[in-house]
Amino acid sequence: MSAPSHTAARKILLVDCDAFYVQVARLEDPEGAGRAEYLIVGGSSSGRGVVTSASYSCREFGVHSAMPTGRALRLCPQAMVAPVSRSACSERSRRVRDALRTLAPLVQAASIDEFYLDLTGMDRMLAGESLVESGQRIQAAVLAASDIRVSIGGGTNRLVAKLAAGRAKPNGVFVVPPGGEADFIAELALADLPGVGPKLVAALSERGLRGVADVRRVERDWLERWLGDSRAEWLLRRVWGRDDSPVVHGERRKSVSSERTFSRDLDTTEELERELLRLSVSVTASLRKEGLRARTLSVKVRTSDFTTRQRAHTFGDPVESDTVVFPVARRLLAELRARRRGRVRLLGVGLSNLVAHDVPAQLALFTEGVHAPGDSETERDRALARTVDVLRTRFGKDAVLPGRIVDPSPGRLETLRSADGREPESPS
Repeated sequence: MSAPSHTAARKILLVDCDAFYVQVARLEDPEGAGRAEYLIVGGSSSGRGVVTSASYSCREFGVHSAMPTGRALRLCPQAMVAPVSRSACSERSRRVRDALRTLAPLVQAASIDEFYLDLTGMDRMLAGESLVESGQRIQAAVLAASDIRVSIGGGTNRLVAKLAAGRAKPNGVFVVPPGGEADFIAELALADLPGVGPKLVAALSERGLRGVADVRRVERDWLERWLGDSRAEWLLRRVWGRDDSPVVHGERRKSVSSERTFSRDLDTTEELERELLRLSVSVTASLRKEGLRARTLSVKVRTSDFTTRQRAHTFGDPVESDTVVFPVARRLLAELRARRRGRVRLLGVGLSNLVAHDVPAQLALFTEGVHAPGDSETERDRALARTVDVLRTRFGKDAVLPGRIVDPSPGRLETLRSADGREPESPS
């Protein structure tokens, strides 16, 4: 496979918010986190929890996302550890997105802090402005609207724009010109390519293939024998910088999740189920706020030895209420605990396979029929959940809670990662 030709090149940008959670933490607490050069977001100063993001100064010491906070503090003991609220992150993300939608006809949110823009066909409107100049103008507009600094990568497709944004960090603009994709990607390691995960990297490394250039030298027939036809085709498109995927305006998120790391490991069923209920209430509220329902529920457990396990269940029909989600989540947790006991340091609930729903104009609160736990969701379940949403909006998020999770032990919970289906920030 050779490098692609470009007769009518697309103009794609990826807008990536630099160390997003760090920026939000500093904006929310200008006198505390805002003054800290060395800042870790996620976990606690006692060393519990996991790093969500770290300032670039901390990254120079080897601190990166998904690292235990205790280890991060050993690498960078002068760092301050700060929390950041999910609502603050969502609000800043919304401001960035709204600003971008005034600047480009197609804007797709890839995550809470990454946005793809398609400027193809806007040459007359941009009056000869280069893609680099467009990126710089967009940077200034986003900063003015949201106080968030961004890096921008550009190219003829999403893959190249994503890689270019990594080169642009922090707070820069880097554009790969049409026809330059192959040369730009040639020097990269396979692990640098989006979608090439650790297992594939390990399998290719066993055959002496560690970089993009190594794969390019291998005959296609051999790659197909090793990986299969479709996987070999996918990898070849990656190493030559090919990506035809469109920028889809307003694409909805693919999952919603909420996780908590505890200030002390939990072991009793009562404690774990109470926190599982709290997570179920949180994640379903986020789901309804987005106007979504979910088909698949997953429960994740990380024990004190940092072993992480997960189980999932797919519902017959999409659901949105914690009254249905929690009983199934409790069963999944019991199955995980039956297979392997251990004190729990992190618990998570995720909802995926999301679909949109239309909320009826009037909701009947007392329709007949009660579901069997984990079986199906009635309109009464949905109506009650939405009524609770209205009460929480009016009187505060803690106005209506299940009795089982009221008045938890003080200081129990320390870290709440963003409920947007996104993993912690990459160390780029």
